[in-house]
Amino acid sequence: MATLFFRHNVADYAAWRKVYDEIEPDRKSMGVSSHGVYQADGSPNDVTGYHEFDTMEHARAFAASDLLRDGMQRAGVQGKPDIWFANRS
Repeated sequence: MATLFFRHNVADYAAWRKVYDEIEPDRKSMGVSSHGVYQADGSPNDVTGYHEFDTMEHARAFAASDLLRDGMQRAGVQGKPDIWFANRS
């Protein structure tokens, strides 16, 4: 199982979440099998999350996709997100 983790700040969590939820069907079609989102305690616009994939190849393709880039822009992501990959052992 390959996992893409991300952390970024957003201008407005509610606006970000709306876009995140809208692209759910696209995430599934790109191989996301599970995902989760967390807000930092005391800082709701500091968002951390994960997306799980069957392969690292799918995870890296999703990270490089126009879907993700455009979605982050529309959702109000501020600055460059931290993204890292891990394999579940």
